[in-house]
Amino acid sequence: MVRNIRDQDALDYHSKGRAGKIEVIPTKPCFTQRDLSMAYTPGVAVPCLRIKENPEEVFTYTAKGNLVAVISNGTAVLGLGAIGPAAGKPVMEGKGVLFKRFADIDVFDIEVDTLDPDELIRFVRLIAPTFGGINLEDIRAPECFRIERTLQEMLDIPVFHDDQHGTAIISAAGLLNALEISGKDPADVRVVFSGAGAAAIGCAEHFLRIGIRRENIVMTDRAGVIYKGRDEHMNEWKEAWASDTDARTLTEALRGADVFMGLSVANLLSKEEVRSMADYPVIFAMANPDPEITYHDAKAAREDVIMATGRSDYPNQVNNVLGFPFIFRGALDVRARAINDEMKLAASRALAALAKQDVPDAVRKAYGGVDLRFGPDYIIPKPLDPRVLLWEAPAVAKAAVETGAARRIIEDWDGYRESLERIYGPAHNVVRGVIRKAQQSLKRIVFPEAHAENILRAAQILLDENIARPILVGDQAVIRERIAELGLDLAGAEIEDPTSRAEEYAETLARLRARKGMMPHAAYRQVQLPLMHAIMMVHMEDADGMVCGVDRSYAETLAPSLRVLQLKEGVKKVSGMYVIVFPDRTLFFADATVNIDPSDQDLAEIAVLAGKTVREYFDIEPRIAMLSFSSFGSTRHPYAEKVQRAVKLAKVMEPSLIIDGEIQADAALNPEIIERAFPHSLIRGDANVLVFPCLNSANIAYKLMERLARAEVIGPIIMGLRKPVSVVNHWSTTDQIVHIAAITALAAERAPCMKEEAGRERAIRERILGGESL
Repeated sequence: MVRNIRDQDALDYHSKGRAGKIEVIPTKPCFTQRDLSMAYTPGVAVPCLRIKENPEEVFTYTAKGNLVAVISNGTAVLGLGAIGPAAGKPVMEGKGVLFKRFADIDVFDIEVDTLDPDELIRFVRLIAPTFGGINLEDIRAPECFRIERTLQEMLDIPVFHDDQHGTAIISAAGLLNALEISGKDPADVRVVFSGAGAAAIGCAEHFLRIGIRRENIVMTDRAGVIYKGRDEHMNEWKEAWASDTDARTLTEALRGADVFMGLSVANLLSKEEVRSMADYPVIFAMANPDPEITYHDAKAAREDVIMATGRSDYPNQVNNVLGFPFIFRGALDVRARAINDEMKLAASRALAALAKQDVPDAVRKAYGGVDLRFGPDYIIPKPLDPRVLLWEAPAVAKAAVETGAARRIIEDWDGYRESLERIYGPAHNVVRGVIRKAQQSLKRIVFPEAHAENILRAAQILLDENIARPILVGDQAVIRERIAELGLDLAGAEIEDPTSRAEEYAETLARLRARKGMMPHAAYRQVQLPLMHAIMMVHMEDADGMVCGVDRSYAETLAPSLRVLQLKEGVKKVSGMYVIVFPDRTLFFADATVNIDPSDQDLAEIAVLAGKTVREYFDIEPRIAMLSFSSFGSTRHPYAEKVQRAVKLAKVMEPSLIIDGEIQADAALNPEIIERAFPHSLIRGDANVLVFPCLNSANIAYKLMERLARAEVIGPIIMGLRKPVSVVNHWSTTDQIVHIAAITALAAERAPCMKEEAGRERAIRERILGGESL
């Protein structure tokens, strides 16, 4: 929770620019007369008649299948109370923003001016044909219970009151993990609720599904314990949770209790009451905005407490955004008729399981770099963790299919998960394409900087997702200690001591570099260094590729790699390429890494290598623009003429590639300029591979794209080496290392097979292993 927000800041946020937080954007073009006639009359009549013939076609021809109504009458808005429908509208718009941001679900927020439950029920029933689901929001208890239940019985689309079920689903996930940490069985624990409104009753009902026994639940409200025979402040929903107990106050009920569930008011729970609870008490203090007891006070009362609140500045935030977007995503994708109990339980279990996984570097950075690993201070995933979508939505959808709530049956669950990944945006799609290919061959990728945290976390992801088989080079004891410190499980990774195979590798290295001044004793020392050992593993085919660079510069990685692995046949220089991903297109920039002032022959080679790499790795047909400040001779200058010569050379070197230039960058990317000024160009404003005339321009360009255009940058991809080596940098994140490792694995799979050379090396190796001196 961000504290100390000034009122004016909040008002400015909601009022500046277009007022409010949402807008409607058409998904089809509407610019020409033909577009108008298709969008409205007469063309619109065709889908109308199709839907009349088959009502299920409404999901095919309209937005219904991805549209949710957020409906409120403003009678219980956050902690503000009954402020009315108009005053509650900013909250409902905010709910729509969260649906869209986290699950790409479209929302119409509808504020209804009525206090009559029957009127509200009738209203929702009448508008239901428009929507794929109904999210009831901020409707006071006890009316909310009857409204939801009645609408669920009436309608054949999901009706979900988030105030009841959202908190229940998230808190149940946290509770399952808290009880696992404390070694307690859900069937044996006593749970005390403070509060008996919609959220509390929703939680109590859901807790039964995770194994809590009804007789072990005590509920309290402002009048004290809800016990059998009590008449004061009772209704039929409270009556269902009346306990057979002698306790009459919250203090009495808490003695010896295992769990406190606070859904009431701030500062209600005292340190003395916390001390009266059982060993390893679980306290979920979820009053908003301030909890029933602060995290620090609860920890001061006793160290063994496991604590959760509704605030983001304390560990274990119970935030409903972990639930409703992903639950509706799963429900909508199978066209569910309802969100049933099994779907809610599946959501809780998915969140509980996700909390036990290693947390991506990007998520930790989003929360200030705090160490997030399963334990008392991390029992619930963080709201900004993008994996929640991929875990929770499929779990909900699968439960809907298995329980018969789904109209649409998903059979390819891996394919469904991939479709969800597209919500993350184009950069994620580009990477996932590479990862899918890498998963088919499971290459061995060696990491000579295995002590680094980001490398070890990347290795965990490579193992978990079956992208590659990581080999970690370094002191085995140190690496295992780091793995334990980070709470990782890298049992499937190979740990290679650089002193192993020293004689074998030294003999080969000395032979390779004998004419370059390499003495046998020097070779023996070098192969026991992690970097050279890893390079030799790749050379000797004990690994398929290498990723390195978090502790050293490009040159420090590339130079020894080049000396041992050498260039591909016919290649004169190594070069590097970056993938630059924008929302509407993907570009490739080369050479942005190695060659400072390339010659015309160098530029031609860079263009050909880049084109082949794009075609082979990404299944994209390259359209290569050789960039300059001149277009097709418009300026006579040696720099422009160098690029002209490079174009001619590149076309001869690889006739199958579409290559043109010299051309200015705007013309290469803008069809209107090409059509007006350069109609003869092979590039029609649709270039996707940009070859820069020098390292200055390329390096500056890709960094400007990353910082100013907010493009996603992947790379560099090193091109030209005989075997795959990739270079990361000091600030590479875990995800970036995973992406580069996947590209490296794919490069190993797609590399031309050097049969004769590999056979010769294997023969030499067998002679060495046989004890023969060379």
